[in-house]
Amino acid sequence: MTDVAELMAKVGKIRILTNRLIDDQLSGDYHSTFKGQGVEFDEVRPYEAGDDVRSIDWNVTARTGSPFIKRYSEERELTVLFMVDVSGSQGYGSRGRTKSELAAEVTALLALTALRNQDKVGLVLFSDRIVKYIPPRKGRDSVMRLAREVLAAGDGAEGGTDMPGALRFLNGVQKRRAVVFLVSDFMGGRGPGGGASFERLLRATARHHDMVCVTVSDPAESELPDVGLVELEDPETGDLALVDTSSASVRRAFAAKASEDREELRRFLLKTGIDTLDLATDRPYVDEVRALFKRRARKR
Repeated sequence: MTDVAELMAKVGKIRILTNRLIDDQLSGDYHSTFKGQGVEFDEVRPYEAGDDVRSIDWNVTARTGSPFIKRYSEERELTVLFMVDVSGSQGYGSRGRTKSELAAEVTALLALTALRNQDKVGLVLFSDRIVKYIPPRKGRDSVMRLAREVLAAGDGAEGGTDMPGALRFLNGVQKRRAVVFLVSDFMGGRGPGGGASFERLLRATARHHDMVCVTVSDPAESELPDVGLVELEDPETGDLALVDTSSASVRRAFAAKASEDREELRRFLLKTGIDTLDLATDRPYVDEVRALFKRRARKR
């Protein structure tokens, strides 16, 4: 378990990193990508040539004897919720950082971007149960608390994954529409009934909320090194298996199964129509975030 001093040092590094990565372009792309909940009345002003006559405020026009129009502005404030998987598999990392550390960095980056746009941010940590819930609120301290909680939970990551349970919890506590980032390696956890029931629940959640699925992975999950006999442990179930990595056929079979699992996940998320953000512990992620914003902007 990471001690408090080490944990706070990691949070400090994330604060410095994300502040450096956020710029006006990223913040602007976010603003145009995630829309508010509607429009609200702003003001009335004198009618000008070219204005839409349907906007004329007839009551003010009748009182003043001159045409006036109503102006509206977007009801901008959003609620942004991060649902972060902190099950056993999230504690793995072979490239200098774990998947949970990557999840904490990306959560902080997106949360700080939301904060710049005056949005509220909240957090749901889950494994095979709800680990922690932080209701949405504003403030830079709230953002760093999110990163700290993801890191702390990820450092002690254990147990399996219950995504259907996490989604039901979300729908129970967040009645108003929100932007939801579901961050996970999506290793199992689709619950009783298999993928079909999970897909129905995910689709239903996406109809109510604006969802983005953020997949996090590590390259070592797709390849075995040639190091002889190795005991592998499933981090979510604790099951052990002795594997002879010196066998080329074993390494090929492992890589083929990993590729098959990634393709199955890709097809599954594509079928739901939910936007995805694919991240890995061995590569930068800001360009991937920008690409997601631009894809969403084009669709709008």
